[in-house]
Amino acid sequence: MTKVVILCGGLGTRLREETEFRPKPMVEVGGRPILWHIMKSYAHYGFREFVICLGYRGNVIREYFLNYEAMSNDFTISLGNGRQKIEYHGAHDEQDFCVTLVNTGADTMTGGRVKRIESFVDDDLFMVTYGDGLANIDINALLAFHRAHGKMATVTAVRPVSRFGLLDLDERDLVKCFAEKPQVEGWINAGYFIFHRRFFDYLKSGDDCIMEQEPLSRAAADGQLVAYRHDGFFFAMDTYREYEALNKLWSSNQAPWKVWQ
Repeated sequence: MTKVVILCGGLGTRLREETEFRPKPMVEVGGRPILWHIMKSYAHYGFREFVICLGYRGNVIREYFLNYEAMSNDFTISLGNGRQKIEYHGAHDEQDFCVTLVNTGADTMTGGRVKRIESFVDDDLFMVTYGDGLANIDINALLAFHRAHGKMATVTAVRPVSRFGLLDLDERDLVKCFAEKPQVEGWINAGYFIFHRRFFDYLKSGDDCIMEQEPLSRAAADGQLVAYRHDGFFFAMDTYREYEALNKLWSSNQAPWKVWQ
């Protein structure tokens, strides 16, 4: 089974209001960690085996999964007689999930984190994404694209959205057009990678290996990196304003990334 590797070790310093005591992937959107939303998106397309790369406050993520059954179900607990028995009533929707939690270091960069989970990847292909970005990408279409081009790596590309409104002025400085947060030219890395396991050879074991620098630059120079263009929804939660925007979309039932029922 193709595994999904999720990078969850960063400090999230630009979202300090929420990340002072928990890692950014555990910041909640609609009462659930953004990590849960990402996993639900992959699971909708049949990918339910996850490898979580832990770093900053990784114990918070460990505790979340260790307590998941109890926090997601009603249950009866029997105490005493030297034995503890728990009977869960009902079932949550996260069935057949397999989650591997790996401590990849407090200060390790993205490439070093991926390198350190190599032993947990047992298929020719594996997926990698960040623990703070939501999208309505059709993962099966992405995988089919990757298999069709036959190269080592695929990166999902999206058009960036300007943080500022753009003004179109004429020669008299009259505003011809006002566009709030328009898309701008070019493409950016949205994560949602697919790699052949040969990519591990491009990664160094040290803490300072940044996947988005030398490894991916080398893959591109070798003609082994192809972009999958995604024109749909993508939103990375880097700031408190973006945290508020995602929660507003969820609370108004307008969350484009919610592809599951």
